Amino acid sequence: MLFQRVAEDRNDDGLGFFSRQLPNGSIALLLRSILTSPTLEVAMRRLCRGFEVLQQDIRMRVVRDGSLTGICIDVPPEFYPDRLFLPEYLTRALFRLFDWLKGRRLTIVRFDFAHPFPDHGGEYIKLFPGEIRFNQHVTAMWMNSLDLLTPIYRDDAATSRFLEGFYRYIVIPKRSDYLVEEQVRDHLLRTNPLWPDLRRTADALKRPASTLQRQLADEGTSFRTVKDTLRRDLAIIRLVSPTVPMSKIANELGFSDSAVFQRAFKGWTGIAPGTYWKNRLQSAIPTVQPDD
Repeated sequence: MLFQRVAEDRNDDGLGFFSRQLPNGSIALLLRSILTSPTLEVAMRRLCRGFEVLQQDIRMRVVRDGSLTGICIDVPPEFYPDRLFLPEYLTRALFRLFDWLKGRRLTIVRFDFAHPFPDHGGEYIKLFPGEIRFNQHVTAMWMNSLDLLTPIYRDDAATSRFLEGFYRYIVIPKRSDYLVEEQVRDHLLRTNPLWPDLRRTADALKRPASTLQRQLADEGTSFRTVKDTLRRDLAIIRLVSPTVPMSKIANELGFSDSAVFQRAFKGWTGIAPGTYWKNRLQSAIPTVQPDD
């Protein structure tokens, strides 16, 4: 509530930390500008460029280091120590944002901070789930590069819900950010290839269907989104092997025939499964380009 009040009273999504005001709506504009990105990595690159348009104090960039890809936050020395909260907040916000965009837990290999261990350093473990290092040459969060090939699957409704609770979502630590969603995914995986509907899933999780719908909505998703995202992920895994017939994949994912599956896959990813397989074959690990 405090964050929201400060942003509204100052008309500044940047909470007064930047030399240039970020008028209310800047975060929404930035987020919606990356929703059409085909993968998390492209979304990260677009966000970094968009953020530099909004302000000039902080530079954010995506870098590749071996099998890891990171978002680096370059904070000018004059920001320390009075504005130490800024790199902390940006790192937390980026983690939560891309965690949400992925639709399930985004695994961070390591969080690096350019500043020394602060007096409140013991609190970091609650906010940054991964290895934490201080006194590094740059503030950054590092992920496995292959993890960033994940397609983005968030619609306008989910985005609006996320923006409505943006500060709450960024600030409040939770034991599990996708507890109900993970329960639904686990149940669908266990019952595969039956693919139960909402009512049967709710019965299995011992709660009314309306309650399950509300809980998923509170996490910024829906039963259909969870189910389709899981089927998309499983389809991508199966498409790695060219020997698996399309009809078999369709049957495993609960589709009536391969044509229905192919239409669904194109709706999830924007391309046909055959095209996806060919692209994957040509480059198992795409070369990172400076632009998307």
